[in-house]
Amino acid sequence: MKKKLLDMRPIYVVGIGLHRYQRLSETPYVTLGLTAVREALADAALEWRSVESAYTGTALIGMAASRPMLRHLGATGIPMAQVENASASGSTAFRQACIDVAGGLTDVSLALGVDKPGPVAMAPGKTRMRDLVGSRVVPFTHFALLTQEYMTRYGVSAEQIALVAVKNNRNGANNPYAQRQKAVTLEEVMAGPAISGALTRLQCCPVGEGAAAVIVASDDAIAQLGIERKRAVRVIASVTKTEQVYRGAKNFDAELTRETVQQAFNEAGIGPGDLDVIELHDAFTIEELLYVEAMGLCAPGKAAGAIAAGEFDVGGRCAVSASGGLLAMGHPIGPTGAGQIAEITRQLRGEAGVRQQPIAKTGVAHMVGVGAVCVAHILQKGA
Repeated sequence: MKKKLLDMRPIYVVGIGLHRYQRLSETPYVTLGLTAVREALADAALEWRSVESAYTGTALIGMAASRPMLRHLGATGIPMAQVENASASGSTAFRQACIDVAGGLTDVSLALGVDKPGPVAMAPGKTRMRDLVGSRVVPFTHFALLTQEYMTRYGVSAEQIALVAVKNNRNGANNPYAQRQKAVTLEEVMAGPAISGALTRLQCCPVGEGAAAVIVASDDAIAQLGIERKRAVRVIASVTKTEQVYRGAKNFDAELTRETVQQAFNEAGIGPGDLDVIELHDAFTIEELLYVEAMGLCAPGKAAGAIAAGEFDVGGRCAVSASGGLLAMGHPIGPTGAGQIAEITRQLRGEAGVRQQPIAKTGVAHMVGVGAVCVAHILQKGA
């Protein structure tokens, strides 16, 4: 019988750290990564020698990234592995660290995401198998078409969809780690420039550089290493799935999200009404609407109205992308999923400052990666 995370050893996030997401700079990836790891170690009050395994999520900087970076913390001989899963690389690195601890292989594990923009060779282009679309529909065109279909089907305006960018940039303006730290008005979002269809620049996420680190630990490690238990946040579900054939579906990413998050709900024994915070894959504004509906937070076609009513604001019934999301926090690929875990941990600890969702107890981190893959984690305070 297949095990779920709650059947295994309890796992806790005990340390988080980031290097601000930013435009491409001369900063070496080593500096980006070490900044995040050192902050996570300080947050957990741990020394590097306590970490027993490390997973580095990255998609853009090339192979063998971990050892040349982490050796600067000390040559401790721990197992290291590099994880690539497109936009879900950091999420997958976090899942691997959780599996290490839950399975009793280690008591303390590091999940690190780090990336810098650069040329990348996409493996699907090397399959020598042509599809009907090929390179004719790039991502922003794909999501512009989904935007138009959503507007037509549900009678939603372009302005209503653009409110996602207004909300998330407002949150990003209060996040010192965000790439975009400026609140914007609806008029500014709509003013363009247009990227494709109804999508303007501020409705598309920036892809820059940065790093995020998360340290997970067992109950034994918390006790033996003197980690502050009241700041430890438990991981109660970790699920990853790949797409199937969804007959009649308008958007396979939404269907894959529905399946993955529902399985996570089932494993954790909760439902969408239990969520206080969500960090999701909002690379384009339309994605937030599609994914909150797929997760069951509202009925199909109702997400735009919920956003306009403030239901997904900080202080609303569920804070969606309190970090600013990919739209404002940024999407440096490798770190993105790990950065989501850091934000949810901060929220559940009650340490998010002006971005704090009141009485936050349960949160979901959700990422989709080209392929398509989906990773969902559920974290809970005091579990």
